Amino acid sequence: MSNILVRTAIVAVFLAALAFGTGVLLGPDWGWALLTVALLVLLLHHVRHVHLLRRWASHSLAETVPEGTGAWEDVFTLLYRRQRAEIEQRRKLAHSLARSRQAGRALPYGVAILDSEYRIIWCNDSCEAHFGIDAQADIGQPIIYLVRQPEFVEFAAAEDFSKPMQLKTGRDGLVLSVQFVPYVDSQRLLLSRDITQGIRLETMRRDFVANVSHELRTPLTVLVGFLETVRELKLDPERSRDYLNLMAEQSKRMQRIIDDLLTLSTLESASEPPREERVDVALLLSRIQSEATALSAGRQRITLDAEPGFDLLGAESEVASAFGNLASNAVRYTPQGGEVRLIWRSSPKGAEFTVEDTGVGIDAEHIPRLTERFYRVDRGRSRETGGTGLGLAIVKHALARHQATLEIESTPGAGSRFTAKFPARRVVPARTRTANDAMH
Repeated sequence: MSNILVRTAIVAVFLAALAFGTGVLLGPDWGWALLTVALLVLLLHHVRHVHLLRRWASHSLAETVPEGTGAWEDVFTLLYRRQRAEIEQRRKLAHSLARSRQAGRALPYGVAILDSEYRIIWCNDSCEAHFGIDAQADIGQPIIYLVRQPEFVEFAAAEDFSKPMQLKTGRDGLVLSVQFVPYVDSQRLLLSRDITQGIRLETMRRDFVANVSHELRTPLTVLVGFLETVRELKLDPERSRDYLNLMAEQSKRMQRIIDDLLTLSTLESASEPPREERVDVALLLSRIQSEATALSAGRQRITLDAEPGFDLLGAESEVASAFGNLASNAVRYTPQGGEVRLIWRSSPKGAEFTVEDTGVGIDAEHIPRLTERFYRVDRGRSRETGGTGLGLAIVKHALARHQATLEIESTPGAGSRFTAKFPARRVVPARTRTANDAMH
């Protein structure tokens, strides 16, 4: 502005000097007339630029700055530079805000910004999924109108921001940890975290501890009872021998449980089995059939149908444990006179080991839980047959470590079919067997 005043004053002095010279040469009237016209033109020049400035200022600041002349050129140039800087600053701010929102949307936790009345201002994708809301249609809606569980409404009304609450949503068993956090200008942040898996793991842990305690307490109780009987009563040698045999049986049962628990622990903590170690499937299946036949003791017919020509890559002890548990389970749950078939076949996606039996079968409701630790369809029958309740859990983990899967089909009263499916990368052509291999 000072620049305009200085330049205007200089122009005015110049015009006055010019008018004075004209008055000297042509007379005073001409001098005054020239000065009046010149000052009027100067005034119109300034009025025009003030009008341009006012019109530009009354519109969006993003509109192009008008061009000026004379002293006003510097003014409009400064305005143009300021406008460019402001636009760049806004662009950076918008970019930063967009990145912040993208980061908020990518968070695995649910985040919603609420006003003082708990109305939704913004929420991310996880929040939408957790509470079943729409980030576009539900903007401005109070969250307590959309999430109607009484415990959530009471939690919001209490305005206790010190600790989270657990909220069961009723959608696929989803359990959330929900918390309100004070935010700027009386706003609130709603934070939600999916803790369903953690709750399930904790439940499994408690069940596991309870089951282990129960499974070990039962044979221990029997052992303690027999020991007290032997110690306190005078028994004849035959009765003492019977009691000792029963105690040995219970001890072996505890040993089997502990061995299976150690096997499970090893499978869960060990590194991935080697991909270059070869498992001779023909020898392994022959051994599995022999063990199943010994366990059956002639009560069932055990048959082996193995397609030759290919082996597996992996840990032989783990594959043997998986195959052996499937075969022994089939023997235990197949009544006398039944049949257990061991089948080894190639498949379009790799190879399959199948155990079929003509046993009691399993109701469909039990099948999804069969591989859980200590899960039994019939606890009494499982103990009678000598099972620990950990066999199929071992099978599941051993197969998973070889990228294999277990499929179960069963019809109550007709029998069951357990199939271990191995991927092609775990299947290799069988080695040529020599005479020494056959003897071994």
